[in-house]
Amino acid sequence: MNEKIEKSGLIQLIKRGGVFSDLPGANPLEVLTGLIQTVPLPDGISREGLLKAVLEREALMPTAIGNGIALPHPRNPIITGPQDQFVVIGFPRQQVDWKALDGKPVHTLLLIVSSSAKLHLRTLSQISFFCHQETFRDLLQKQASQQHIIDVIQEAEGAWR
Repeated sequence: MNEKIEKSGLIQLIKRGGVFSDLPGANPLEVLTGLIQTVPLPDGISREGLLKAVLEREALMPTAIGNGIALPHPRNPIITGPQDQFVVIGFPRQQVDWKALDGKPVHTLLLIVSSSAKLHLRTLSQISFFCHQETFRDLLQKQASQQHIIDVIQEAEGAWR
C-alpha cells in the first residue's frame, strides 16, 4: 500500500461505504438487515451472504463496544481485493439494545468489510482511536453528515503528520 492510501485509509473506506440515516428496526437483526439492503456492494458480494456473515459474527458475541456504538463485521474476510473494502456508518431510526457491556443502547453502527485480517485490524484500530474521542462520539450521536465526519477525521490525520 502506498503512503497516501495508508494515511487516508479510513476516509476512503467511509467514502466507499457511505453514511446512512433513519435505518428501520427495533433489534440488531432488523437494523443490520436494513443497513445491508441499503449499502452499495462491490461486484461478487451478495447482500444475503454479507448479512449471513455479519449475523454469524454477532452470534459469537455482540459487537457493541459501548457508548452507543457497534462495529458489526464478518468474522472472516468475504472480499478479496483491498480496493473493495469499505466502512459504512449507519444511524438507526431508534436506539437499539445490542447487549453492550456498558448497557447503553446503540445509536451508531460502523459496518467494517475488509479483504484480510491485517487490514481489518488496521481499520478497527483507526476506528477505535476515533471512538475514544468524545468529540467524535458526539458527532456520531448527533448523526453528523458524511462530509462532517470525514472533515473531522482528516483534521486529526493532518495533526499526525
